[in-house]
Amino acid sequence: MSAAAVHELDVAAPAAGPSQGAVSAPAEPPHSASANGLVCVGVSHRTAPVALRERLAIAESAVSTLLSRFGCGENARPSSVSELVILSTCNRLEAYATGGRNAASAVLTLLEETTGVPAAELEPVVYTLTGADAVRHLARTAAGLESMVIGEPQILGQVSEAFAAAAATGAAGHVMSTLFRGAIRAGRRARSETAINRNPITVSSVAVRLAEAAIPDLRQASVVVVGAGEMAELAVSALHYRGVNDISVVSRTREHADRLAEHVGGRPVSLERLQDALCGADVVISSTSAPHHVITRSMVSSAMACRPDRPMLLIDIAMPRDVDPAAATVPGVTYADLDAIQQHVQAGIEERASEIPAVETVVEHETAECLAALQQLEVQPLIADLRAHTDDVRRVTLDGARRHFAHLSERDRAHIEAFSESLVNRLFHQPTQRLRQEARNGQVAGYAMAVRHLFGLKS
Repeated sequence: MSAAAVHELDVAAPAAGPSQGAVSAPAEPPHSASANGLVCVGVSHRTAPVALRERLAIAESAVSTLLSRFGCGENARPSSVSELVILSTCNRLEAYATGGRNAASAVLTLLEETTGVPAAELEPVVYTLTGADAVRHLARTAAGLESMVIGEPQILGQVSEAFAAAAATGAAGHVMSTLFRGAIRAGRRARSETAINRNPITVSSVAVRLAEAAIPDLRQASVVVVGAGEMAELAVSALHYRGVNDISVVSRTREHADRLAEHVGGRPVSLERLQDALCGADVVISSTSAPHHVITRSMVSSAMACRPDRPMLLIDIAMPRDVDPAAATVPGVTYADLDAIQQHVQAGIEERASEIPAVETVVEHETAECLAALQQLEVQPLIADLRAHTDDVRRVTLDGARRHFAHLSERDRAHIEAFSESLVNRLFHQPTQRLRQEARNGQVAGYAMAVRHLFGLKS
């Protein structure tokens, strides 16, 4: 990562507002209230504290297990849910689904079963969005407007990975594919057509800015980074950019620690030596994927006993948390988690506020396009039934006429077969195109009923 990439400002995402900007957005087409029965059930940093969000953190293996139920047939999944994508990040757990009238309730039950958090605890903080609202929310999320740190670059990749995981297990069908491809397109356009991602900021870099504000001369401090994943790498890069020379990288995998430490001239440390590293640390930034506390209160207490007159700043940017919150009670220790970082970044929102209207315009445009595409999906079964019916008529008619050209060569009979297919395709090209267009306009219901009646198709 270049030095410029980590020269960031502390800003957070605002609440959704009206869309403005230079790019004109098409008017949102009429659409059904359900938009293919689409629903989003979620909890985020806007609605729940970190203590609850960490209980909702779902490991990749658990997400894969849940999604795999959809690839095992209808009997393995909830009857009211036909497609599902799980978006799980440090700051949100969202489930996007399509299905019947009780899809939202079924999704909430799935989240309860997967996380172990009772629905009674979820209900006060959960939000449920349907139809166009769900489409718009995902587009805003992919564009970085719903992030704790506005425009943060990781979210677009996380949205893409969530969709890929669902597609790989068969949990994402036509509706989820249309929804997520539209959102990913919105995220890419937001980054290429606006400055929302210029000098990109991350939770990791904000954590370093927090350390910079707390330590008089951060360059002279001894900093320990626990973890070697993307968040840890971003933190190390931000520290190096700010001139910090004494950086230790602690990781369960020594090769990962070696790689990351070598990048900035730091020291690799095995996880077994974490206690020793804490004894000499002025700042600790922790970001692992461990499902439990990596740094306990007793570890911090022992470390402080080695240096009673030297304070320590603990910054936990992991989800679930790496540091036992009780460590904050140890004398001389200052502790900050994701909730504290969220409060810290709110003050700098004006720095990127000027880009928000342009991003909102992109979001509205892609939302309208996605809704139109979803409307077209609703007419696909009708078009498939119509084509199957007409092809049956073609084949029956052709079979009845074969005795009249039995004397023809195999090549001539093949030409007649191809001619019959081409004739049917030409006859029904314009009607099917009109059906798709009326679907985009939200006016297909009457046409669909008429077509099914005229051709004797089952509803």
